[in-house]
Amino acid sequence: MAEIIESGGGREKGAKKRPKKHSTNIDMTPMVDLMCLLITFFMLTTAFAKPKVMEITMPEPPDPTKSQPPITISDKRTVNVLITGDDKIYYYTGVADVNKPPLPLLVKSSYGPNGIRKYLLERNKTVFEQVIELRDKVLKGELIMEDSTLARKIKEIKKSDLNSPIILIKADKKSKYRNIVDIIDEMAITNISSYAVVDMAPIEIKMLETAPK
Repeated sequence: MAEIIESGGGREKGAKKRPKKHSTNIDMTPMVDLMCLLITFFMLTTAFAKPKVMEITMPEPPDPTKSQPPITISDKRTVNVLITGDDKIYYYTGVADVNKPPLPLLVKSSYGPNGIRKYLLERNKTVFEQVIELRDKVLKGELIMEDSTLARKIKEIKKSDLNSPIILIKADKKSKYRNIVDIIDEMAITNISSYAVVDMAPIEIKMLETAPK
């Protein structure tokens, strides 16, 4: 608030009238209160509005100085997830090869706990339970370790299981970007580390055409 203080007392009789001098005094107390409220507001909004980051496991680049043999993957570990329009999702195990009939069975699924997540948890049950057990011990204080150490331990658990599934995510032109984000979220929820987004083969496009609606 601003206060106006008038200076200059009475004047003598017959003296010339002089203009009154005014001095302005601004009260900064309300401004200080406002600044405190703004600081508190920005502190809270900054803490709540943290950027959401999706963690994606990227393959290690090959060393050009070393000759590495081709990696062979068991068909039993390979799970192909096919994404198409209208939020439809299918999966099958193994490899679809025209020259090696019969073609694998294409199973219709859905997004969410009772859909593809349930199937992935069954396939990755051993790794999932070990990771959950380790995190629970850290949260309860039974194990004390830094976040970087915990992340390294989880990666070691995922790499140690040679029976965990390898997921190949394939989307056609009818699918939406949101569907790909959803299925990658399912990889993080089910603690699956070995997955990749690859192109859909022509035989798989034909399988979708005859798949159950």
